[in-house]
Amino acid sequence: MATTTDVPSEPPPQASSARHIPGETGLWIVLLGDMTVFAVLFLVYLQHRGQHSALFAASQCTLNGDLATINTLVLLSSSVLVVLATRVVRTPQRHYAPRLLVGAIALGLAFVGIKAIEYHHLFAAGITSHMNSFFVYYFTLTGLHLAHLCAGLIVLAVLLTLSRKRELTTGQYKLFEGGACFWHMLDLIWLIIFPLVFLVR
Repeated sequence: MATTTDVPSEPPPQASSARHIPGETGLWIVLLGDMTVFAVLFLVYLQHRGQHSALFAASQCTLNGDLATINTLVLLSSSVLVVLATRVVRTPQRHYAPRLLVGAIALGLAFVGIKAIEYHHLFAAGITSHMNSFFVYYFTLTGLHLAHLCAGLIVLAVLLTLSRKRELTTGQYKLFEGGACFWHMLDLIWLIIFPLVFLVR
C-alpha cells in the first residue's frame, strides 16, 4: 500500500514575472499617435527628396549643422538626466531627483534658445517656408518638434513638482514615468530629424 510519501508532489506555483510597462495605456496611445504623424511626414519628406534631390541637397547647405549638432547633444543630455531622476525618485536618494529635473529643464530651454538662433539666422538671410519645398518640410518638421518640446517642458515642470513630494503613490509614479516617456519620445524623434534633414545628402 502506497503511503503519502510515495506520491510525488507538484512543485509550488511560481509567480509570473510580468514585464513592467511604464506609464498608463492611454499615454502610449498618445505617443503612438504622435510618432505615427511624424513617421508619415518623414516618408513624405523622403519621397519628395527623391524627386528633387539636387534642390534638397543645395538647400541643406544653407542650414547650420553645428547648431543642430549642439542641440542633439543638449537633448541627449537632458534625456539622461530624466532617466536618472526616474530611477532615484522612489529611492532613499530621491532628493537628487529635483536637481536632475531642473538640469533637464535647463537643457530643454537651451534647445529652444539654440533653435531660435537657428531660425533667426535663416530669417535674416531671407529664408522662410515659402523659399522652396525643402524649407516647407524643414520648418514643418523642426517647428512641430519644437512645439512638442515646449509641451514637454511643461510636463517636466509637473514632474519636478511631483519629485519634491516625500513619497509618490503608485498613480503618481505612473504619471512620472509617463512624462519621462514623453520626453524620451521627443529625443527619439529629434534623432531622426537631425540626420534626415541636416546630414543625409
